Amino acid sequence: MGIQLKRAYDPPADDDGFRVLVDRVWPRGVRKETLKLDQWLREISPSTALRKWFGHDPDKWEEFKKRYSRELDGRPQEVAVLLDRMREGPLTIVFASKEQRFNNAVALKEYLERHRGR
Repeated sequence: MGIQLKRAYDPPADDDGFRVLVDRVWPRGVRKETLKLDQWLREISPSTALRKWFGHDPDKWEEFKKRYSRELDGRPQEVAVLLDRMREGPLTIVFASKEQRFNNAVALKEYLERHRGR
């Protein structure tokens, strides 16, 4: 099944499937009821040090993905939750960042797609 990405500020849709927030911090100004999450998986987000180092700088994107992948390799239980959900149906990764191309949700999606068969 597929993975889609959605900002926390975009309305949920019927075809979202399992909705999981992957940010360490709750999105500003969004009510819990509005987000309609199935799970908030804080532990899957990048470490604070990595997030601050990266700062959504496109020049650091490739290195960020490598470092974040190493962090994800060290979180097999959290990764397994998402891989299992992918097998069951649609998965929507919810994130708050205004930056839609260079963020942890995009990197996480790529990681999950690479590890789909495990």
